[in-house]
Amino acid sequence: MKKKWMAAALTLLVGASIVSGTGGAMAKEKQKDIVNVAHRGASGYAPEHTLVSYEMGEKLKGDYIEIDLQMTKDGQLIAMHDETLDRTTNGTGLVKDFTLDQIKELDAGSWFNETYPQYAKASYEGLTVPTLEEVFQKFGKNEFYYIETKSPEVYPGMEEELLRLVEKYGIDKDKLLVQSFSAESLEKMHGLDDSVKLVQLLWYTADAVITDEEIEEIKDYAIGVGPNYSFIDKEYVQKVTASGLEIHPYTVNDKETMKTLIDWGVTGIFTNFPGLLHEVKKGK
Repeated sequence: MKKKWMAAALTLLVGASIVSGTGGAMAKEKQKDIVNVAHRGASGYAPEHTLVSYEMGEKLKGDYIEIDLQMTKDGQLIAMHDETLDRTTNGTGLVKDFTLDQIKELDAGSWFNETYPQYAKASYEGLTVPTLEEVFQKFGKNEFYYIETKSPEVYPGMEEELLRLVEKYGIDKDKLLVQSFSAESLEKMHGLDDSVKLVQLLWYTADAVITDEEIEEIKDYAIGVGPNYSFIDKEYVQKVTASGLEIHPYTVNDKETMKTLIDWGVTGIFTNFPGLLHEVKKGK
C-alpha cells in the first residue's frame, strides 16, 4: 500500500513539473510573439519621426516602424505627429499651410537636444522632416510599417495617397498595418483596399470598457484595437482577444508595465524604447 501511495505521489510530482514546465515555456513563447512597435521610431533616444529615429528603432529590435502622417499644402504625405510644426521643428503654423519645400527647410532635430539633453547629439541638429515616400525608399518594400492617418478630416485624399504610395513601392501588405482614431478613415481604407490590415485606435480617460457591439462594429473593418494602456485591465484585454481581435496598447516605456500587459494577454505594445521591450521579450 505504501509503495502504491509513493508511486502515486511521484506521478503527481512529475505531472506537476511537466505542467509547470509547459506553462513556463508557453509564457516565454507568448512573450516572443508580442509585436514590438517602435513608437515614432526609437523616439526615446532620437528626434521622433526622423529617419535616424526609425533606423535606431530597427537597431533596437523594434518589429515595426510607426509613422504618423500629415499632409502638406501641395499634397505630400510627411511623417509628423502634430498638425502644427511648432513642437518638433523650428517652424510655426499648420502643416497644411506649408508646401513640402518650405517644410524641408526646417530643423526637425534641435528641439530634441533641448528637451532631452541626456540623449542629445550634435548630429541631430538640422535633421529634416521625411516624406512617407522617402521612408519607403530608405527602408524598402519588405519592412514592417505601422502607419497612422492623423486628422484625416483635415486632409481630404490622405487615404488615396497612402495607398498610391503603397502600390508604387510594392509595399508588402502582409507587413503593413494602418491605424487611426477615425473609424471613418479606416472604413474608407477598407473600402478602397480590403487587403490592408487596419487597427482602430481608442482613447480612454476613465476605466476602459468595450461592449460586444463595439467589438462587432470594429471587426467589420479592422483586425485589432490600440487603446491607451493607462485605463485598461486584464478583463478588458481578455475580452478583446477572446473576440479574435489583436490589442496593441500605447505608449509603454517601463519594463514592469510591459510585463503586466503581456501577462494580461496583449498581442503588441507601442514603446519609445523598443530595446526595453526586446529585453522583456527575451526574459530579462
